Amino acid sequence: MSLDKTSVNEPCPVARCVDVIGDRWSLLIIRDVMDGIHRFGDLQRSLNVARNILSNRLHKLIDAEILEMRAASDGTAYQEYVLTEQGQQLFPVIVALRQWGEQYLFEENEAHSVLIEKSTGKPIPLMIPTSNEGNLLSTSTTKVLKVNL
Repeated sequence: MSLDKTSVNEPCPVARCVDVIGDRWSLLIIRDVMDGIHRFGDLQRSLNVARNILSNRLHKLIDAEILEMRAASDGTAYQEYVLTEQGQQLFPVIVALRQWGEQYLFEENEAHSVLIEKSTGKPIPLMIPTSNEGNLLSTSTTKVLKVNL
């Protein structure tokens, strides 16, 4: 994976992540690929984004080993963008953003998309960080051990 020059010496994992996936288009591309949209044209239509911006972000996500290109699954000459294992591991990040948005960015009865579990058809429960012992974690019960440079 190639890191941006600003990330190479950055000891904070959050800062490094933001350099790779922190812009609107990258996160929405990842969301759409998770939702089953895999072709350039389909991504462009779904996101209503300029071709050059989409192309740039797709290349960045491929370079970061979040996405890879494969031959189309239907046997046509098209290429598809699919999540790598590393990209699939972003699922909890997308879910956390979705749940935060549902909680704080919509009015009480305002319609919005809902993530459901396929087997039950029910909305997935709120993701809450817990300790190894099962205790709820928050900013008041955790701390970051900073690296001395």
